Amino acid sequence: MAPPDAHPEDSQQWSLESLNKAYQQGYMAGLTGQTIDQQPYPAEVLAAAWEAGWDDGHDQYELQRPSRIA
Repeated sequence: MAPPDAHPEDSQQWSLESLNKAYQQGYMAGLTGQTIDQQPYPAEVLAAAWEAGWDDGHDQYELQRPSRIA
């Protein structure tokens, strides 16, 4: 049973596998320069995993971009 203050989508089942998949999808999105607003998960836990992956992937994307000298 979910805690009384939990959101309905938080009570959905998630596994380590689904968290890893969400993270990997977010990582690839960040790595390829996609915007964070393309996050596809309604469940907060999976959304957080996707966003963590996006953050890591986006960091790598920024490192790979040529530096802009003004």
